[in-house]
Amino acid sequence: DVQLQASGGGLVQAGGSLRLSCAAAGLISENYAIGWFRQAPRKERKAVACINSFDGNTYYADSVKGRFTISRDNAKNTVYLQMNSLKPDDTGVYYCTAGGNWGQGTLVTVSS
Repeated sequence: DVQLQASGGGLVQAGGSLRLSCAAAGLISENYAIGWFRQAPRKERKAVACINSFDGNTYYADSVKGRFTISRDNAKNTVYLQMNSLKPDDTGVYYCTAGGNWGQGTLVTVSS
């Protein structure tokens, strides 16, 4: 199994930035794709960004394109989500996922 530990959440004003980290431990292949999902209050969990380390391909939800950047450090088994120009709608619990495994989530709150 892969154990995922998300961190970096917090309270930030609209327009601010945060960087989330997802550290992966356990049996992990460099070919894993790792993604970030967001669950806003009273809403379903939705994909935000994903990265495939094999070819570097990335995916971004339309709502975060141009503001969020996902990156991966394979040597550290860590994936980052740089979030800029944050909006109140970005508020939620952010989860990282890989190989069907989920981390515990980190809360991001963006105040207006």
